[in-house]
Amino acid sequence: MDVGILFDLRNPAQWHRPWADHYARSLEFCEEADRRGAGGVWFTEHHLFDDGYLPQPLTFAAAAAARTRSVRIGTAVMLPNLRRPAHLAEEAAVVDLISGGRLELGFGAGYRLPEYELYGEPITSRFKRIEHNIAEVRRLLADGGVTPGPIQSEVPVWGGFYGPRGAAIAGRLGIGLMHFSHEMFGVYHRAWTEAGHDPDLAEVSDLLPVMLADDPDAAWPRVAPHLAHQMNSYRKAAVEGTGQPEPPPIPEQQFRGRTSDDPWGALEILTPEDAAARIHARTAGLPIKHLIFWASIAGMPDDLVQRNIELVSEKLLPLLEQLRQAEPAGTR
Repeated sequence: MDVGILFDLRNPAQWHRPWADHYARSLEFCEEADRRGAGGVWFTEHHLFDDGYLPQPLTFAAAAAARTRSVRIGTAVMLPNLRRPAHLAEEAAVVDLISGGRLELGFGAGYRLPEYELYGEPITSRFKRIEHNIAEVRRLLADGGVTPGPIQSEVPVWGGFYGPRGAAIAGRLGIGLMHFSHEMFGVYHRAWTEAGHDPDLAEVSDLLPVMLADDPDAAWPRVAPHLAHQMNSYRKAAVEGTGQPEPPPIPEQQFRGRTSDDPWGALEILTPEDAAARIHARTAGLPIKHLIFWASIAGMPDDLVQRNIELVSEKLLPLLEQLRQAEPAGTR
């Protein structure tokens, strides 16, 4: 198990900095995570967001790969249905080469009609198509279908799926499941074993809505407006192009302690000790590979980003290991 830091490169108008400066600072944060011992830096994808949400994660991953030495370089997640498998496989192979064999590919089906329309792709049957596309990308990377090929003989692949249909796809394909849910793990593991994969190799990872701070009470009012921007923009994006009415914005003061987005809530700002206890309890019994945390919530202040990266990279894993060691031997 390792810990990683995820970047979405949001740059909202109310806290905007010049785009070149913003990208340069984000690469510095990737280097910081690498220096401090994080297990990975991860990049996600959306299109046509007003705040410039990162649209091309593998492009930015190549830059991060050239600036780091040890961290895994991952996507969590990108949308293969918007790209031809050969194009994606070629880009992935280049990133793996630049990184010296550190690439991990997390894929998701997406849910926004404007993104599919931007690429001229139908959103219908997207789960059937993603199963085919993931399989094809893996084939191209594994058997010399693109040149040059990746360093890794098998690039790790993850399915970022929250429902049973996607969990079953990940299981059938024999890839990791990027979701922490005991219920969905059962669906995933059944499909995994029915497809003939080694049951001991199934594993899970996920992005956790947890941020670390020395003083969560002091951090909350500084993070709250950024969290409100993040969550309300997701709510708006989910209905764009569907004809459904835009949901009313949730005021920032309502996000602290919000539990409607089970099982975690919108965001928890915790000390490393409290975060370790929370994560340990929520993920007990799951075969975890990567714990992933936001680097920044929608352009929040740099000092909070810096400290969050420090605490995640240096403090969290030892605390989680202490909790694991304290368990009775038969429950580990």
